[in-house]
Amino acid sequence: MPNKNLYDDGKPYLSASCYYKSIYGRKVYKLSLTASVTCPTRDGTLDNRGCIFCSRYGSGDFSQEKTKSIKEQIISAKRLISNKYSEDSYIAYFQAYTNTYADASYLRSIWEEAIVEEGIVALDIATRPDCLGEDIISLLEEFARKIPVTVELGLQTSKEESIRYIRRHYNNQVYEEAVKKLHDIGIHVITHMIIGLPGESKEDMLRTADFIASSGSDGIKLQLLHVLKGTDLCDEYEEKPFSLPSLEEYTDIVISIIERLPRHMVIYRITGDGNKADLIAPMWSTDKKRVLNNIHKEFKNRNTYQGKEYHGL
Repeated sequence: MPNKNLYDDGKPYLSASCYYKSIYGRKVYKLSLTASVTCPTRDGTLDNRGCIFCSRYGSGDFSQEKTKSIKEQIISAKRLISNKYSEDSYIAYFQAYTNTYADASYLRSIWEEAIVEEGIVALDIATRPDCLGEDIISLLEEFARKIPVTVELGLQTSKEESIRYIRRHYNNQVYEEAVKKLHDIGIHVITHMIIGLPGESKEDMLRTADFIASSGSDGIKLQLLHVLKGTDLCDEYEEKPFSLPSLEEYTDIVISIIERLPRHMVIYRITGDGNKADLIAPMWSTDKKRVLNNIHKEFKNRNTYQGKEYHGL
């Protein structure tokens, strides 16, 4: 007898692949693209140091060189994927830095350049909630009439002390208002959350998950805190090492978070890929297959699933 708590792909949570298949009828792959943008926490507008954990790639460790045109980047990214897959449907994913922190006319030109390429079925834009002015919202609405558009917001945490620590420079209300503005124009929203920030307890992280659920975000990306070379976080860690989650602790937190999320929320990521050459800690995270297997095994051991502890917020 089928388990009604499992999704179509047999997983106990609504995975990105399962969601994409329900929308497009087939597998869809993301092409990581780089625009000529920066962040207000890097250029001196809010700060000049960037977020404490952010690498020199602007959280786009697998993005491409800025010197290439968008067309060249898409061709190159497709070539990499074609070595592994025979699919021809892709999402143009502007990942590194803040991809709405630029003049609207420039953004229009690069987004247009991306969506006209063969096989592109959707647009995905990673940004900050405080970089969604009226001109950007109008531009997103314009593109949403042409092609499905997703906006990814880097919330990371809802804990006030952690917000200051990571140098996020906007409050939780700004995030909530951004989700509403994006939903009002038909944009799918994904929220990023970091697991393992110094000073955060499991209860703190569960509160962040509850906050994301209450915001109405359509999806979530869970990311283990990576200590990467060249970051201020790395300097702090090397001077005075702080505790990071073990694989077992991380597994427990991920499952506890997913249990609290509504059944319709897409779980886009349950672990992240850092640049192995730059990773200082935790080294167990380099074995992605082991991490995923451990999480799936523990889901089964606990006989649990997405939404089991969700009661509406």
